[in-house]
Amino acid sequence: MTNPLSRFQVPATLEELPEDIRTAIVSVQEKAGFVPNVFLMLAHRPDEFRAFFSYHDALMERESDTLSKAEKEMIVVATSARNRCLYCVVAHGALLRIYSKDPLVADNVAINHLTAGLSERHRVMLDFAMHCGIDVGEFSSDWQTRLEQAGFTLQDCWDIGAITAFFGMSNRLVTMAGTPPNEEFYLMGRLPR
Repeated sequence: MTNPLSRFQVPATLEELPEDIRTAIVSVQEKAGFVPNVFLMLAHRPDEFRAFFSYHDALMERESDTLSKAEKEMIVVATSARNRCLYCVVAHGALLRIYSKDPLVADNVAINHLTAGLSERHRVMLDFAMHCGIDVGEFSSDWQTRLEQAGFTLQDCWDIGAITAFFGMSNRLVTMAGTPPNEEFYLMGRLPR
């Protein structure tokens, strides 16, 4: 019989995990009110769990030149939708709705960022993310000019490409494991508090 959270072994209890991983999961649980399934899916390999979340936090939690948390989540949703990763579209769609305070943006971006009614800045940002995630991803002078004209710094350009690349990997791991999104994510950010 397979576990509904992963095709791979997940911890039966948090107590069987190394203390640092258990502490990280409990911290997220206290903040969110539940444990996101991806934490349990990745916990079966402690070294990879640590490396994954260290890089995740370096990209997603650090202050950026001009890239907001909502814009970072928009990149994740667009990338994850193109990679057909239900978990990441749903989970990061919830974060995008919360950070942007827009209950419709995540669904629109997930379907097609070109028709989502986005600003020119966001359209160019997601065009570049798709270029990095689907095409070769070469950062040409033309791309640099387009992104700078949309208000992005050179460091922002790195962030857009790095977030796209990281979530390309994340999407494939979650899909390979068969990890479903938590039900809680579906309603988050849809109704005003």
